Amino acid sequence: QVQLVESGGGLVQAGGSLRLSCAASGSIFSIGAMGWYRQAPGKQREWVAAITSRGDTNYADSVKDRFTISRDNAKNTVYLQMNSLKPEDTAVYYCNADAKTGWLRTDNYWGQGTQVTVSS
Repeated sequence: QVQLVESGGGLVQAGGSLRLSCAASGSIFSIGAMGWYRQAPGKQREWVAAITSRGDTNYADSVKDRFTISRDNAKNTVYLQMNSLKPEDTAVYYCNADAKTGWLRTDNYWGQGTQVTVSS
């Protein structure tokens, strides 16, 4: 099993910044792609950003040029630096990762979520 634990959420004023962290732990053989999703009340969960094991990144248009995803493979951690935050960024942010606990089996894991609230 692999556990993803998120931290760094909170309340911030519009235009401010937050840095989210997600640390993976457990019987990890390797971690593949990692990403961030978010879900606002009454809305479907949407993809925000992704990063491959090699460090290639991709972003949703709504956060491009404002958010930066990165990872530290030695720490099994993925980050989301969020700048120029807007009220519409308010949501619960979830970490997601593909991970192997052995040579063959790949499973997808979710973190518990961390609340980000941006005041107007």
